[in-house]
This record gives sequence, structure tokens and C-alpha cells, in this order.
Amino acid sequence: MLDRLGITATSLCALHCILLPVFVPLFSLLGLDFLGSHEGEHIFLFATLTLGSIALFSGFKRYHRKIYPFYLLFLGGFIYWHKHSVEESMQPLMIIAGAALLVAAHIVNLKLCNNCRSCKDDGCGLES
Repeated sequence: MLDRLGITATSLCALHCILLPVFVPLFSLLGLDFLGSHEGEHIFLFATLTLGSIALFSGFKRYHRKIYPFYLLFLGGFIYWHKHSVEESMQPLMIIAGAALLVAAHIVNLKLCNNCRSCKDDGCGLES
């Protein structure tokens, strides 16, 4: 459940960043300027990373004990966070790469959890 929510949040975050040039004038008209600011983006990304960390830790603790989904999550977050430090033409690629890694972390976690759930009865040693 948390992984699916994380995938949704990451996808919305990426969509927000990609469509931001279209929405900035609309945000100004509606008094929602903070949604177009770097700080607003960082707050949303921080919330996405927090949700992702909780989802991945839940899977790690209860099922699979694999740490590499965290590497994907934090690498994606790092890339996403630093997208403003590259030239503007590269920013969409940074958004796509960061979002893809964040989503991949959740998908890998889901697969690991589902695989381990199916082997619990076979004695994989990860029973709670």
C-alpha cells in the first residue's frame, strides 16, 4: 500500500516539475506561488522521500532484509534535489532520471516483499 502511494506521489511530483512552466502563471493567479518555488518543490520531494523511506523500511523489516531499494530511493532523491544545479535544458532529464529511480525503488521493494511473502511458508527464515 505504501509503495503504491509512493509511486503515485513520485509520479505527481515529476508531473508537477515537468508541467511547472505551464502552471506558474496559474499559480500566481490563484495565490499559490509557493507551489512553483524551489522551496515548495523541495518540501514536496522531502515528503516523497519520507514516505518512500517508511515504505521501504517496512518491507525491509517485515520481509526481505535487502538494502538496495534504499540506494535507488536516495540516488533518485539526490538527482531530483540537484536538478536546479544543471543548465535548464538538462533539468527535464534530471527529473525523469530521479523520478524513475524513486519509482524503481518502490517497484523493487514490492517485488521483494511479494517474493518473500510467497516463500514464508517454505521457510525462508524471515518470519516476523
